[in-house]
Amino acid sequence: MCRNIHTLHNFEPEATDDEVYAAALQYVRKISGSTNPSQANRDAFERAVAEVAHVTRHLLEDLVSTAPPKNREEEALKAHARAVQRFGAA
Repeated sequence: MCRNIHTLHNFEPEATDDEVYAAALQYVRKISGSTNPSQANRDAFERAVAEVAHVTRHLLEDLVSTAPPKNREEEALKAHARAVQRFGAA
């Protein structure tokens, strides 16, 4: 899975449309192998991003969890700590 696509489920507050769009964009970039599609492929690329974002939003709305919602700041601190342990201090 692309490292830039982050978990969006079970956060409080819920994922924003911008976060869903960013994840969809990263997904389409990864599977298409293109970060900047040619003019000939731009419409298909943008349509794919919009459709993936739309389906992602529906998925997030339909998922249920018995776990308490995660806190974004706490999760960011945990991710930073893992990165420091893995790569060392910057």
